[in-house]
Amino acid sequence: MSPQRIQRKRTKGWRMPEGAVYVGRPTVWGNPYRVETVGKTTHHVMHHGWLCATFHSRSKTEARGDAVGRLARLIEHHRDPWGIDRIRAELAGKDLVCWCPLDQPCHADVLLEIANAAVNPPLVNQGGHHG
Repeated sequence: MSPQRIQRKRTKGWRMPEGAVYVGRPTVWGNPYRVETVGKTTHHVMHHGWLCATFHSRSKTEARGDAVGRLARLIEHHRDPWGIDRIRAELAGKDLVCWCPLDQPCHADVLLEIANAAVNPPLVNQGGHHG
């Protein structure tokens, strides 16, 4: 079975599956972009205390999606600790555990996709001419 995201729970008797990796805060894999709710209809996307985006009269799910998208862009730029090679080395083949509901956007989905993406094989010279 492919590695998957598992929702962490506080229910009595719940245990994290063996070999799974917790990627929530405060681990190194926790998304630095967080959603803070102000009132019932306003959600802020924050990064280390700095306001990045505000969503008025929109769902928390949309704000969460923005936070996940921002993390994906951070990884594209290989900002520590988010290097693709490190993600693959440490998370490939493992289930990832986070508090996010399974029906909502989560940074663990981004990590799973990167960690388990097929790596392109090197191009092999098949008798081509070198000039």
